Amino acid sequence: MKKSIIKASLILMAVVLVSCNEKKQVEKVPDFPDWAWAGFQRPDGINPIISPDTTTRFYCPVTKDSLAWESNDTFNPAATINDGKVVVLYRAEDKSGEGIGGRTSRLGYAWSEDGSNFQRKSTPVFYPDNDSQKELEWPGGCEDPRVAMTEDGLYVMLYTQWNRKQARLAVATTRDLQKWEKHGPAFAKAYDGRFKDDFSKSASVITQLVDGKQVIAKIDGKYWMYWGEKFVNVATSEDLVNWTPILDENGEFIKPVIPRPGKFDSSLTECGPPAVITDKGILLLYNGKNAVGVEGDTLYTANSYCAGQALFDLKDPTKLIAQLDKPFYVPEADFEKSGQYPAGTVFIEGLVYHNQKWFLYYGCADSRVAVAVYDPNKKDAK
Repeated sequence: MKKSIIKASLILMAVVLVSCNEKKQVEKVPDFPDWAWAGFQRPDGINPIISPDTTTRFYCPVTKDSLAWESNDTFNPAATINDGKVVVLYRAEDKSGEGIGGRTSRLGYAWSEDGSNFQRKSTPVFYPDNDSQKELEWPGGCEDPRVAMTEDGLYVMLYTQWNRKQARLAVATTRDLQKWEKHGPAFAKAYDGRFKDDFSKSASVITQLVDGKQVIAKIDGKYWMYWGEKFVNVATSEDLVNWTPILDENGEFIKPVIPRPGKFDSSLTECGPPAVITDKGILLLYNGKNAVGVEGDTLYTANSYCAGQALFDLKDPTKLIAQLDKPFYVPEADFEKSGQYPAGTVFIEGLVYHNQKWFLYYGCADSRVAVAVYDPNKKDAK
């Protein structure tokens, strides 16, 4: 009798433990709405896909010296498709200074047949030079690119010019992703140059799938992009080079997405990769930075960057119609929480449609590059 009671008690305890564990698992995974892309997965044994390399050398035209251009950190990548291959343009820092933003950044070139296993060029394809943009790009460099392509094969890159004094969102174009034309600050001509010298960065041009190809879209006869670091802004363009921010009746940015106290994006809402038109609306993936203290979300590390999603109206890209309260992607791997930014960072910047899947490329703690894959054809994918 005594053994039966003990056995029954043990079974009851096991059931309770299983129930508690199941409850914890359910609580850990947010219930995402049907418009969200919630199924991004890290491929097994692949990440990080790009790490610093101390052996590659580059002759810098500004310093007139050979240097290890990607020896310190490789992170924050753009991504696109060229000749059927995935191309990642990643930010690489040398050892010329100390701390984030204190070194010189150049953009490296990596390519892959499957989107996961990459080869790399030994020299950068985009960098500060003795050109018309030197004053705005030296000595800080060219940072945090996002790339999108037109239907006729023109690649448009929005990147940050950093001279260690001011950050400016700038435009460059190319047909082959290797020989570039720099056009300078994106807002140079808007409103008689009002925003030319203001702090600006992080642009997500609106794209769409056309016959399985992700290309830059037009809405109401114009090109559109979301941009901004502290909050999300909107701008339009007729030519993809000169952009005009949309302002409210008081002449200020409209800010459709702003930091939310108590949420994972309580400090910053910084635009991620090119936005995508879906059947539910315009989907913007963005980077949310968690605030310190009572303003932040206690479920996530203070100052960490997690990835969020916002949905905009198909006919009015300025109109926010939905937003996730929880991040869909968070720092988990060791290399996502150790490096230049140990608070934890999955900083999303590159998104491509390849082999009927979406490949998301991101910076890990400002030190590595990794990939996550979303298969929209899976039954459990949203």
